[in-house]
Amino acid sequence: MPLDRPPHSLPPVILREVPGADRVLTPDALAFLAGLHRAFSGQIDALMAARRARQHSYDLGMLPEYLTETKDIRQGIWEAAPVPRVLMDRRVEITGPADRATMITALNSGAKVFMADLEDASAPRFDTMIQGQVNLLDYRDHALGCTDPKTGETRQVKDDPALLILRPRGLHLIEANLLIDGRPVPAALFDFGLHIFHSGKTLAADGRGPFYYLPKLENHRESRLWNAIFLHAQEALDLMPGTIKATVLIETLRAAFEMDEIIWELRDHIAGLNCGRWDYIFSYIKTLRAHPGYVLPDRAEVTMDRAFLATYAARLVKICHRRGIHAMGGMSAVVPGQGDGQVTEAAFARVRADKEREVGLGHDGTWVAHPDLVPVALEVFDAAMPGPNQIRRPRQDYRIDPAMLLKPHDGRVSEAGLRDNIAVAIEYLAQWLQGRGAVAINGMLEDAAAAEIARMQLWQWLRHGSEVTLTDGDHTKLTAEWLASLIQEEIVKILGRLGPTGFHRGHYASASRIVHEAILATTPPDFITLPAYDVLNALD
Repeated sequence: MPLDRPPHSLPPVILREVPGADRVLTPDALAFLAGLHRAFSGQIDALMAARRARQHSYDLGMLPEYLTETKDIRQGIWEAAPVPRVLMDRRVEITGPADRATMITALNSGAKVFMADLEDASAPRFDTMIQGQVNLLDYRDHALGCTDPKTGETRQVKDDPALLILRPRGLHLIEANLLIDGRPVPAALFDFGLHIFHSGKTLAADGRGPFYYLPKLENHRESRLWNAIFLHAQEALDLMPGTIKATVLIETLRAAFEMDEIIWELRDHIAGLNCGRWDYIFSYIKTLRAHPGYVLPDRAEVTMDRAFLATYAARLVKICHRRGIHAMGGMSAVVPGQGDGQVTEAAFARVRADKEREVGLGHDGTWVAHPDLVPVALEVFDAAMPGPNQIRRPRQDYRIDPAMLLKPHDGRVSEAGLRDNIAVAIEYLAQWLQGRGAVAINGMLEDAAAAEIARMQLWQWLRHGSEVTLTDGDHTKLTAEWLASLIQEEIVKILGRLGPTGFHRGHYASASRIVHEAILATTPPDFITLPAYDVLNALD
């Protein structure tokens, strides 16, 4: 429904013409976005400023702690609103970008839920974001299909597909190609607003939503903002209160200390919390970056079964079940070996062990990134969880002290780990600048979190002069000079693999520069995709 403009305001301005915009950016949809922007963009700005101030306090020596002013919420006896029947069984969820082929594959995969990702699994080119919204319109209308350009085969969504949940971009991002009142619209409002405006009533009418995953929240005040956004949208679109349901990704260190409070603020709209493990590792490093006692070892040694990650997962299960909502497990991003039975079976074994750990801990469901992993995860959860979830299953209740949520992993920093981080950061970012958000690297289907962990570990190791175990067994400290030489070695390897034309067309020069600058910065960028977005948006 169109909203009145304040006096002297101008209509929204679209800065780039892309296919499908006429279906998505209609006058009424733009008016709805303008209403969201005018109501909430100032609050988003204030919350982002509060994030920076909080990080500054951590850089000066403070550590995350439970809030004293919300003790009553944490200790209170209360539950969130009931979870809708259609969301009761979420034992396996598959994720991926919102392109047509991926959506159809995921919806037909046998998973209970498909998370269509406009965030970390998508490179936010304007044409990609608009096409994603077009695909969501076709999903709404049961008209999602595609034709394979190689085979000519037509693919459609089968009967009884997975339920779709949309993940919009985080509060820290903008959509630079739409100006409202002279300012770029917050990307979170752009993604959520277009979807709820076009699809909210239809999805609500046939019991398919509207459902969302909320990324990168850091505290309950940001949760309160999203609740206000939901109330605004429901009133403007004549949706019943509580129609919108959201699952919050707990993928920042600060949020792990405010899980009860986040649920409380969204208690009429929340369906669960999710262990966003890869971004959580990145957030741990970023938040504690100034503290030498919290330096992490090689990424391969930062596993979910110990230290701060094990505590975080246990606390999430405990709190979710106490509040009557789903505790969702984390991502298995392993890619099965194509045509290699041994590689595939090894990948399946890793996934099976990970899912057995999750269901044993009490998780009500889990994530996979590849459709071949859906039956593996289903087998584990079907065997251990005969009901739709484990919310009402009693478990031991114990207090988790703040120190347990901060305990770092033991382990070493190796030359192999150092080189791997450089390679992953450059490769992922180059692919991102080419328009790909989900990228297969070293047998893993990586999203932006992989590059964030890699570059932030490099920054942390350099900042604190970490001792690196060399391949010959000797030890040496990481220096800026050695780091620069390793980055150059990686560039030479890429040039040898792709040649000069492939190197430059693949945007590897820009990716290498952005990664190197982020590692050397006195204060690292909050997200590496922020400087990269300026480059991406300037590309044709």
